[in-house]
Amino acid sequence: MPPTPKPGILEVSLYVGGRAAVPGVAKPIKLSSNESPIGPSPKAMAALRSAAHDLQLYPDGSTRMLREAIGEVHGLDPDRIVAGGEGSGPILTMLANAYLQPGDEAVLSRHAFLVYEIITRANSAVPVIVPERDTNSGIKIDVDAMLAAVTPKTRIVYIANPNNPTGSYLTRDEMNRLHAGLPKDVLLIIDAAYAEYVTAPDYEPGVELVKANDNVVMTRTFSKMYGLAGLRLGWVYAPAAICDVLNRIRGPFNTSTLQQIAGAAAVRDQELVARGRDHNSRWLAWVTTELRKTGLRVDDSAANFVLIHFPAGGDKTAAKADAFLSKNGVILRGVASYGLPDCLRMTIGTEEENRLAVSLIQQFMAA
Repeated sequence: MPPTPKPGILEVSLYVGGRAAVPGVAKPIKLSSNESPIGPSPKAMAALRSAAHDLQLYPDGSTRMLREAIGEVHGLDPDRIVAGGEGSGPILTMLANAYLQPGDEAVLSRHAFLVYEIITRANSAVPVIVPERDTNSGIKIDVDAMLAAVTPKTRIVYIANPNNPTGSYLTRDEMNRLHAGLPKDVLLIIDAAYAEYVTAPDYEPGVELVKANDNVVMTRTFSKMYGLAGLRLGWVYAPAAICDVLNRIRGPFNTSTLQQIAGAAAVRDQELVARGRDHNSRWLAWVTTELRKTGLRVDDSAANFVLIHFPAGGDKTAAKADAFLSKNGVILRGVASYGLPDCLRMTIGTEEENRLAVSLIQQFMAA
């Protein structure tokens, strides 16, 4: 009889990322993983090349250079930053490992990032999944419903802001109200992976709440705006006591020298961030407007993707649209695993990619 994993693990559904290939298509356009259409910072690439000569040496286990660069750009105390390899996912995992015990509860929204449920179940804890609100602008996390789901067993509340795959966000006031309603011993995890794309004046990524409280953390990633998805790097800004906990349980060299050097150069390249935000704002608006002309519902988005709703039946379903697009060399993201079987998520790509994807959807809807 093989070894038995702890309770919860065999209830985890395997995470499947966005497709990258289509049979018979040599070089498809991949708009399924919310990757940057403008690529990584030239400064980060130059830093990578310069660092390749010392790979025989262990990296700095404290990641001080990277933490100081992040602190410099964002105005944060480097001692309250913990970095992690593989994007922000392992940081989220460490937080769950540190603060969830068997039988505890973690509250998350219905269409939240799938990793939240995975890491909750992996710790033999119970995910409490809360329905979201369908508003005029799109599907949005329901603050009141999230608070109503909190019980004496709740230890973590996960909020992705903006949320993936819906693209909606909670305002500063909504986040403050959510936090104010939580018990002091509940950890609020704000996953701000798409913060760099948000232009709304009433948005705040979580810095203010972390600075003022002992039970809030904010996670960030270099995989989106900074174009370093292939390098895998993330970080968390947290109270000193939580940083102490994470530093006790993380791996001794949990980020490589290449990650640290490239990340430090990338975060200082705020010209790249401004260029990426301008590109995204322009094409996000264009894609949304053009797709709505087809009669499809396209939700407002604060991130670098749009959620497209297709009819539930007939010959214009999300599955048939996905097949048509794939046959023509364009890959979008099916989101049935997120509880949205009638939707596809489209990443904002280059001008050429956006125009082609929109043109194909228009052809599909008109056929």
